[in-house]
Amino acid sequence: MAIHSLPSAGEEVGDDIVAEINITPLTDIFLVLLIIFMVTTSVISAQGKDVDLPSSAVASATPSGVNVTVTAEGEIQVEDQIVQEAALETTLKAALERSKDKIVVLRGDRKVLLGEAVNILDIAACAVIVEAAGGRFTDLEGRPLTLASTSVLATNGRLHDTVLAAIRS
Repeated sequence: MAIHSLPSAGEEVGDDIVAEINITPLTDIFLVLLIIFMVTTSVISAQGKDVDLPSSAVASATPSGVNVTVTAEGEIQVEDQIVQEAALETTLKAALERSKDKIVVLRGDRKVLLGEAVNILDIAACAVIVEAAGGRFTDLEGRPLTLASTSVLATNGRLHDTVLAAIRS
């Protein structure tokens, strides 16, 4: 018994063993496995999607707080009054004291960088929360917060200088 490949045209077919692999059954198995993986991944990915999202209905009462607006040119306005960066903290404190709701509504132009908007909200949060609790806040150098500040230190009023000294050493 000899082993050889499939007969060519004109050769006679005998009882010899065919030495070539038929890949059709192998392809069928791969396709079945592919379908099984596709079905199981869709079932697995659907399991983690049950999220109770809040509704997008507009609130019936619009909060009335302190409006802070940042223009495309970088101009800051508190209650439609232009404020310099150095006076932002004191102006926000005064506006929040006059306001019934202790809310800061930040309105920014699309061209305003997100980091600048976050810095304004940091200053507003410090002005409301930390100082209302009797605390004190500065940057890590001990200077008042500004839009250019890259760090914040908020402590109770008594320990602030001690913490600043510990950070500097």
